[in-house]
This record gives sequence, structure tokens and C-alpha cells, in this order.
Amino acid sequence: MDLITSAVVAAIGHGAPGHAPEAVASHYERLKQAIARFDGAAAILAAIAALEAEPANTQLQLALSAALSGAKVPDDMGTLFAAQGLLDALQRPFSQAPDVEAVPAPADKGAVVSNYAVVKVYFATDRQRDVGKPPAQRFSGERNIKSGNGPLSYGSCDISIPRDHRMGQLESPSLWRLEFRDDPAKHVVLLSAEVQDRANFFAALKTQIRASAGKSAFVFVHGYNVSFEDAARRTGQMAYDLGFDGAPVFYSWPSRGEVAGYTIDENNIEWSTPHLTDFLADFLASTEAAQVYLVGHSMGSRGLARAVADLLAAQPQLAQKITEIILSAPDIDAAIFKHDIAPKLAGARNPVTLYASSQDLALAASKTVHGYARAGDSGAGMLIVAGVETIDATGVDTSFMKHAYFAEKRSALSDMFYLIRNHARADQRFLDPVDTVAGRYWTFKP
Repeated sequence: MDLITSAVVAAIGHGAPGHAPEAVASHYERLKQAIARFDGAAAILAAIAALEAEPANTQLQLALSAALSGAKVPDDMGTLFAAQGLLDALQRPFSQAPDVEAVPAPADKGAVVSNYAVVKVYFATDRQRDVGKPPAQRFSGERNIKSGNGPLSYGSCDISIPRDHRMGQLESPSLWRLEFRDDPAKHVVLLSAEVQDRANFFAALKTQIRASAGKSAFVFVHGYNVSFEDAARRTGQMAYDLGFDGAPVFYSWPSRGEVAGYTIDENNIEWSTPHLTDFLADFLASTEAAQVYLVGHSMGSRGLARAVADLLAAQPQLAQKITEIILSAPDIDAAIFKHDIAPKLAGARNPVTLYASSQDLALAASKTVHGYARAGDSGAGMLIVAGVETIDATGVDTSFMKHAYFAEKRSALSDMFYLIRNHARADQRFLDPVDTVAGRYWTFKP
């Protein structure tokens, strides 16, 4: 049963709509209002009404689930948040259940503008800093080798999210729409990038982490061909779409941000990996976060996986603070990952989650360059390793290079939502198992 149907059935079982506690009834109505926005809402609401009359009828439950699926309601994060909010209200003691909005809030909860939200994200980077440049150009694609205080700079960024933002999209100006400049009301925009010293950076992080319900944070490590600006924008978009209640952080290594810069980027991620390892150790020791989620994409997964492996070997108790390791489209030699890296990750708290695809053009190009399969390949080369939950994300991507499915398609983001929000393993999410001679992997339900 999907999350929305489960929430409806549970609420009816507690007396909704007319005899439920006030908090449950309020969340139940919000969920129905969220559903009412969809084409086909009349049929869905009729199915809910039928369930209200016969709550134990499993055929009616299946009919509701089918109606929701047909209207693509489970693909909408706002509705999923409303359903999760209802379930949260049902799980709390009714006398203490506060009446709260079950919608994704920006990380900086006070920063709300009428036609866009503002999400505060934190960063550490070993890019060269260009003093006096505007926020989008504050850090270049060069290595920071000039600083006498070490390679790392710290700080925070404010990211705008338009009110009509579509989940998974990184809205940008389009010449086709005659848009020639950033508009926070229409686009995901890097509004500011403020540099802080280490002490103030970690003090701000501690404050935001302590204020979150789960004392949580995530650290995102971007991939090849990504500028500092786009890394910041992507982090804000992910935090907003995941409704993340905690501190969103990104580590930005000196990618050139150019398609032709692949070889330079490869050298730079190798140069950055020791700095990333040191930052993660400092982060885990200094923030008091109880839930830490690490997300690596593409070439960034190469640095992240090696950094975590080194931490597990050198400081296993510290590394045990890491809750989840998520590697999406990892541009890592498959044999090296299987034999050298994955065994070192076996000491992690939970299995590693790896999203792969057989239609990833960037990984195909990398395979051509290196002559060997990548860990992010699926199809005949699907990587199945003990301690790794591999998910075939083939066919769920909308981007031109088919290389950003982790953040640009609803099903992948929805899967990450359940993984992070509910700590649900692959067999507890909306995935189908595929058993092979080599072992089991997972695919998205059609």
C-alpha cells in the first residue's frame, strides 16, 4: 500500500473525518485539499468517501491506490509531505499533538518572501576564492593553494526557490522564454555567498542542527562539470524538495564547470579527497549531529567513497555517526569499487545505497575514456556487492545527459525521501526486487 493510501486508511481508522482528534482531522483535510489539485481528483475523493463508509474493505483500498497512481499523485512531494504529516500526527499522543503545517519548509524557516522561499545552505570548499566577485563567481574552478590557513574556506549561501517550483527541477533563465537574467520568483538563484571563519561556521551549523527534530544534516558532494554556483543551487533545491529538517551542507571541490574539463576534474577530485576526508572528520566531531546523510554524485562519489573508507579505517567510532551513504551515478572504476572500496565501507551503520543507470551518457563516455565499466553502470554490468543496495534508475531521468537522475526525477527523489525521512531500507520502499545469480538489486515500480 502506498504512503498516501496508508495515511488515509489510518486516519479513517482513528475516526476521520468527523470523529478524529482535532490535529488528525486537520491534517486529513489538508491531505484531501492537496489531492484536490490534481486532474482526476473527483474520482480519488469519491474513492476516499467510499472508504470512509467501509474502512476495512481491501478492494476499496486498492481502488484508491490505483486512482492515486493513475493521477500521478504519489509523484508530488507536497502531497507526500501532507500524507507524512498526517501519519506523524497519528503517531503522537493526541493530547499533545500540535497543529503544524505538513509542507516542506525552507531550511532557514524565517526566510520567506511572498513569491519565493529562501533556503540557507552551508559549504566547505577548497576552490580558490576570488575576493570582491559577485556570489556566483566567489569561488573559481582553480585549486586553493594560496591560503596560509589551509585549503578550506567555509560559509553559507542563500538560495531562492520559486513558489511554483516543480519538484526535481533546477529552474534557470531560458532564452526560449526570453529570460535574460535570474529572477528569484521564477528561478533557483544563488542570492548570496558569505564566507565565515571555521569557528563561526561550525557554531551556525550546531545551532541549526540542534533546532531540527532529528538533529540531522546532509553533506552533498557534487560531480564533474559543476560550478560552485550550481553546487549551491542544487543543494538548496534538494533540501527544499526533500523537506529536509536539518542543516544542508555541500562540499565543493574545484571542478572546472566545463564539459571539456573532464581530465582536469579527475586530477582535482584526487587532489581534494584528503581535504574532504579531513572536513568530514571535523564535521562529525564538531557538529553533534545525530543523523548524518552523505550524498555523492558522479565524480564526487569517487572522492566521497574513498574519504568515508579512510575514516572507517582510521576513526571507526567517529565514522559510525554517518547514518546513510548515497552514491548516485558513481564515476568509479567498477572493479576497484567492488574489490577495494566496498569492503572498506562494510563497517558503515547501514548498507550503502547506489543508484545506477544503463542510459547514463556521461558514464558511457567515462567508460570509453578509461576502458572499464563504472560503478554507476547498470544493465549487464550491474554492480551487486555485499553491503550495497543497488537501485537501477534506468528510465527515470529527464536530463539531457541522463546523469542527474538523483535530483531531477520524482521517483529517485521520492525514493531518497523515504530513505532519509523514514530510514526505510530498499525492501521497505516502493521498489521491486530483481534476483540474479550474482545477487539482488532493485528497480523502481512502474
